[in-house]
Amino acid sequence: MGASVEKKKTCGTICLKYLLFTFNFLFWLAGGVVMAVGVWTLVEKSDYISLLSSKTYAASAYILVLAGAIVMVTGVLGCCATFKERKRLLRVYFVLLLCIFLLEILAGVLAYIYYQQLNEELKLNLKETMNQKYQQKSHEHITRAVDKLQQEFKCCGSNSSSDWAASVWIRSEASKQREVPDSCCKSITEFCGRRSHPSNIYKVEGGCITKLENFILDHLKIIGAVGVGIACVQIIGMVFTCCLYRSLKAEPY
Repeated sequence: MGASVEKKKTCGTICLKYLLFTFNFLFWLAGGVVMAVGVWTLVEKSDYISLLSSKTYAASAYILVLAGAIVMVTGVLGCCATFKERKRLLRVYFVLLLCIFLLEILAGVLAYIYYQQLNEELKLNLKETMNQKYQQKSHEHITRAVDKLQQEFKCCGSNSSSDWAASVWIRSEASKQREVPDSCCKSITEFCGRRSHPSNIYKVEGGCITKLENFILDHLKIIGAVGVGIACVQIIGMVFTCCLYRSLKAEPY
């Protein structure tokens, strides 16, 4: 009778080990995806981040990178702890899972909060940033970001092309009689910004604010979904870990 009970326990432990190993492998892959999303947001879209006064969007991306890196390390640790059946390693693994879970939830919450306040921030800051900092010394990154924004999204000005009339640079001699930056032009040539006719420049309803807002909102949805989604999956891993730990603790050595 005692041998039969021990055999059942061993079979249960083996099943849990392979379930947890499979979970860890998928978890490791997910960590790569999470980190890739964070890095892509920071590297590919870093110019747009410089146009935002709040650091919440960047913070969400940094949290994803950190969480993704920890996930990949944790996945390897989880595999080692599972196959070596080390209870101490399993405890460390569980704590790391819990930390990652909290990081992912934090990224999701930050993305959701910023999602709510983004429109107001852009209305308050984008126009001033473009007018006061474009083509100004020590703000070259802003100039690059604005030019990229206007060309990539085919827009001109924060709300409309007429916003550029209040620009410090446009009103200075340095603009050389341009009415808008050359990056507003449909076909960029030097001094093409001297003519602000709709046939020459982009005149989009809502200006660049609407375009940038939609772009960031789409990415916030991705950041939030990735963060919360992976966090939910981790709950399964923590349950498996607890079950395996209790199973190993109950078995005689």
